[in-house]
Amino acid sequence: MISIVGLGNAASKIVHHFEQYGQYNIYYLNSQLPRSSKRKHKLKEYESPEDYEKKIPNLKKFFSDIDDHVQFVVVGSAASTSVALGVLQQIQKKKIDLIYIKPDVELLTGIPKLIENASFGVLQEYARSGKFNSITLISNPHVEDALGELPIKGYFDSLNSSISWVLHYLNYFAHAEAEIGQMSRPAEPHKICSVAMLDMENLEEKWLFELDTPRDLCYYLCINDAKLETEKGLHKRIVNTLKEKPRNAFRKISYAIYGTNQENDFGFCVAHTNVVQKNT
Repeated sequence: MISIVGLGNAASKIVHHFEQYGQYNIYYLNSQLPRSSKRKHKLKEYESPEDYEKKIPNLKKFFSDIDDHVQFVVVGSAASTSVALGVLQQIQKKKIDLIYIKPDVELLTGIPKLIENASFGVLQEYARSGKFNSITLISNPHVEDALGELPIKGYFDSLNSSISWVLHYLNYFAHAEAEIGQMSRPAEPHKICSVAMLDMENLEEKWLFELDTPRDLCYYLCINDAKLETEKGLHKRIVNTLKEKPRNAFRKISYAIYGTNQENDFGFCVAHTNVVQKNT
């Protein structure tokens, strides 16, 4: 089992979508809860980031049965992100994959902008130093670009649902056996990650955050079982397409192909780097 933690109101709305899969223990920490209960902790609201940092809640009892593998979701500009390091310290012995959701920063002002500027760099540095197993960067504007035009009503729910869907399938691939492929383990220092949805016709990436200098790129392709059984030459076409991707001694490519009973094929690319991304 994997424990999914949502810190803050926006992050809690993302992790709520994991409820549909039934394979996760989900923890909510936000100020919109009516009260605290098992795996739900009501956060107090304060005026400034400094107040949040001074009054980090003691959550050792709340996290007493948390799984050894934790995926921890934060939204960069949220006031609650000010307590992220203090909360993470209380589960530091666990394997932590941090999911950092970056808002549209061009319209941010005031305190949310200050929180985003600070947390974006600091949390990457903590991951690169080995405090976390990884940090995956996802940009809301990039998710919108990947999905296409969205209506205003249900806008964030569409983004949140898509983010949870991508993360869930990456968890699935980590535990499933591939039909074929040569998936390599990223180098140890490459703990800063991003993910792309793939156009399965040409394996073109639609990045949810575009990394500077990606080092290791891992392609996960999920293809209909009937097609895997009957379509001759499919593997060669996929490999030839991947061979056309830019590669060098520092930029390596690996892949794995999985079967699915779903009618439509889909896939993702996960990029890894050791380079801390700039807040631009």
